[in-house]
Amino acid sequence: MGKQIHTRLATETVAEVLSRYVRHEIDLASAIVQLGVKRSQFFSLLGEYRKDGAAFSVAYERASQKKIGVAAERLIGAELEKEKALVANPAMPIREYNYSAIRDTLRDKYQIKVSLPTIIARAKATGCYLERKIPRLHDREVLTNYVGELIQHDSSHHQWSPFVETKWYGITSLDDYSRLVIFGDLFETENRWNHIMSAESAVLSYGAPRAYYADQHSIFRFVKKRDTLWQKNVLETDDIDPQWKQVLKDCGTNVIYALSPQAKGKIERPYRWMQARVVRRCAQDHVTKFTEVREIFRDEIERYNLRTIHSTTKEIPIRRFEQAVKDGKTMFRPFQVPPPYQSSKDIFCLRATRVVDAYRKISICNLKITVPKVPPRYPVELRLALDTEKQTVEVRFWFKGQLVSTQIFKEQDLPIVQF
Repeated sequence: MGKQIHTRLATETVAEVLSRYVRHEIDLASAIVQLGVKRSQFFSLLGEYRKDGAAFSVAYERASQKKIGVAAERLIGAELEKEKALVANPAMPIREYNYSAIRDTLRDKYQIKVSLPTIIARAKATGCYLERKIPRLHDREVLTNYVGELIQHDSSHHQWSPFVETKWYGITSLDDYSRLVIFGDLFETENRWNHIMSAESAVLSYGAPRAYYADQHSIFRFVKKRDTLWQKNVLETDDIDPQWKQVLKDCGTNVIYALSPQAKGKIERPYRWMQARVVRRCAQDHVTKFTEVREIFRDEIERYNLRTIHSTTKEIPIRRFEQAVKDGKTMFRPFQVPPPYQSSKDIFCLRATRVVDAYRKISICNLKITVPKVPPRYPVELRLALDTEKQTVEVRFWFKGQLVSTQIFKEQDLPIVQF
């Protein structure tokens, strides 16, 4: 149909010109001039005139909006009701509706494509809508220019499934520049070893970063008056390095501490995103087992890294990360075991020092261990690495810069996660 011809000419006028052309009363050039259209548009009108005859019209008719089916309407309503129940549940880590998650569920689970505005319109009509709160501005944002310049590290303790009252711990490490989650997993308990294991996975996979950014949890930092029972202030803040910090120091990585929860916004936002996704999927599939929730947690991290466009960078995290590495914009350094140590097990481990008694034995976790090649009354350094799959603990004994013994114990006999 000719563009805007309906605003210039009546249908009768157009039909008269076309009729005269058909009867050979006027030539093509005259007909085009009278209608004020181009050659291609003229023949388009001529085709419609010959096809429609008396029903021919140039009146503009706006195409009606395609309506979604009854089944789709019903599923949208059902998903919105599920969402409403989660938002209203104070035990759930969800405080707002996520219509994008509903759209993805309809697409991935039911193969139904519905636009986001359509879902929001249905939400407003059914009372499943909350006005967005304006967030408080925070002007101490950390800015980075390289991958590996700063890794934001944190844990999240939540009820991840509405059908399980137990709360589990999500531990993640996020590259500040690319927003790529370089480590993410769900654990039943939180302890020093889990955080050391996260650092091991990140460093061995990507390299040693310039710095980690964490809160002031006792696993990450020793704080005066909070982490000591001494009545007098003998120890000051940071006089003692926790196990996790000692590991990063051996990697040549600094640790920076956030002074407020707002200062960790870049890691908190992905946490809220993953919490919302994991909880919704657990609710949809009625998940009750830790292993199943953990699988969903890992799957959502993969979705975030590989398929989600970040709201701030406007890029998919993995693509932004890979492009930065390709351009040489990286501060990750290849990991090397610092001398005199010989294995990564000497670095990504728990550390302890014991004094050898007159019988060449030490005591740790109520377990008596014989230590060869160390004189009585001398201190020996222990580096303990846990193998979670085999449920064993490898103890490596160091004396004056020399590895003097390696012994393996069952985890049940040497529960190192307790210290």
